[in-house]
Amino acid sequence: MNHKPLPIGTDDFKKLISEGYYYIDKTLFIKELLDKKGEANLFTRPRRFGKTLNMSMLRYFFEDTGKEEINAENRKLFDGLEIMSAGEKYLSHMQKYPVISLSLKSAKQPTWELAYESLKESIGNEFQRHNGILSQLQIDTDREKFNRLQKQKGEPGDYITAIAFLSKCLHEAYGKTVIILIDEYDVPLENAYFNGFYQQMIDFIRSLFESALKTNPHLYFAVITGCLRITKESIFTGLNNFDNVSILSKIYDEYFGFTRKDVDELLVNYDLTDKKEIIQKWYDGYLFGKTEIYNPWSIINYVKALTADPNEVPRTYWSNTSSNNIIHALIERADLSDRMEIEDLIAGGTIEKPIHEEITYEDVYQSTDNLWNFLFFTGYLKNSGLRMIGNQIYLALSIPNIEVCQIYKDKILGWFSDKVEQKDLSILYQDILNGNAPGFQAGLTELLQDTISFYDNAEAFYHGFMQGILGHLRNYIVKSNRESGDGRYDMLIRSLDITKPIILMEFKTAKNFPSLESRAQEALEQISEKEYDREFKNEGYQRSIRYGIAFYKKNCCIKKEEVTL
Repeated sequence: MNHKPLPIGTDDFKKLISEGYYYIDKTLFIKELLDKKGEANLFTRPRRFGKTLNMSMLRYFFEDTGKEEINAENRKLFDGLEIMSAGEKYLSHMQKYPVISLSLKSAKQPTWELAYESLKESIGNEFQRHNGILSQLQIDTDREKFNRLQKQKGEPGDYITAIAFLSKCLHEAYGKTVIILIDEYDVPLENAYFNGFYQQMIDFIRSLFESALKTNPHLYFAVITGCLRITKESIFTGLNNFDNVSILSKIYDEYFGFTRKDVDELLVNYDLTDKKEIIQKWYDGYLFGKTEIYNPWSIINYVKALTADPNEVPRTYWSNTSSNNIIHALIERADLSDRMEIEDLIAGGTIEKPIHEEITYEDVYQSTDNLWNFLFFTGYLKNSGLRMIGNQIYLALSIPNIEVCQIYKDKILGWFSDKVEQKDLSILYQDILNGNAPGFQAGLTELLQDTISFYDNAEAFYHGFMQGILGHLRNYIVKSNRESGDGRYDMLIRSLDITKPIILMEFKTAKNFPSLESRAQEALEQISEKEYDREFKNEGYQRSIRYGIAFYKKNCCIKKEEVTL
């Protein structure tokens, strides 16, 4: 069966529809916007949940381009989609308004100067897109200012009022109030915070928004998208007309991300209904308002992979869409209590935290409570229950699915490896190489106490943990899970100097603390029974140090045997 291509990275609505990509119909978003009649609407959703595509869809529906043939072409994009059956009340708004469409994501630059130039370019390009109205402007100074801005030669004062000015010009030319669409408004703010020019950026964005959205007589309505709500005091000062629609809101909850119905239809269309359970475990689990939501980016990527190979295993597709610095920040700042909460989350538990919908990037990194909030609103945690204590909302938070859980695990192991690199492990390495089992056990226990553990797949965690420790051992070859003798050893350490002993390790997990010693003994005996060191005798090595290591949570037991080969 021939299937429609899947739109990975395609966020232009016109391209998606006209080139025949698979589209999950979100056009009733238009109907709800018109019904709710919000003058300025801020939608905050995690990255890659369809914000940009929806903004593009709004533009093609509402925009009067001034050219009838292009309007007719854009109208055809909606043929067969749900909005076309919503009634004349809604269709009467189709291609009736001038639209300002601006994305701020290009301002993700390392310096204020480069970010400002990028913003100037984005604004200039939008003026250029509307340059057909230039001849209709009645005032000479307006034409001069419009020309400066489209050529990116405006003064600083021109740019902070540029959107307001363009809305005025468009209103004059079309005789219609203007729709303003601003996508990824918080990308330059987050970037500026990490690169040291936050105040300059926030001053610019605040002025841009105030002039365009506060008591603007040329505005019909505005839609703004981002991942995080930035406080009124810093960005939305005095904007009393703002409707903040976060993932806690009970409205618009089905229009970002995929619903269960969306996913079921997708799997039917691609003959993948047998993958429903695994897809649910890996990519479901979000709750926006009262609606269960799947991660659309990961679903599309995995379905595409399955169409090429039905045996393809799920992957953490979403992790590759950003640096995941927020998880790293949480781990770095975590005290003992925070670490225990992270471990509880990874084990499938919940934690309860007060929720603050309005924070600044400066606030985010001041406390772990703020970090928890950031993780929730950006999709790394989900709402598992809500209650009020006094005037404060508390949420039970949990990890939404396997994909996100794996992101945490990878970050934890990466963090631990980096931390180990900064530690002086010379004494521990000496104990390992010299066969000092008590010293090895004491040093390993100390490291276990100092990390964040996960036990749902304990063997994988401890294996990664040991790799993180031994990966920095100089002048020795460290290998894991290699065939040798009659099986596969867990870990091998050897020198190119065959007069030095080879070191073999076998790992076991214990169900409880009392069984640690017996499990360590089992591990030690396995090395002997499987003869993991047999091949090294043939290479000329004369001695072997064998370690049987058993783990139970943050405790370990080590048994040792030295043999002549």
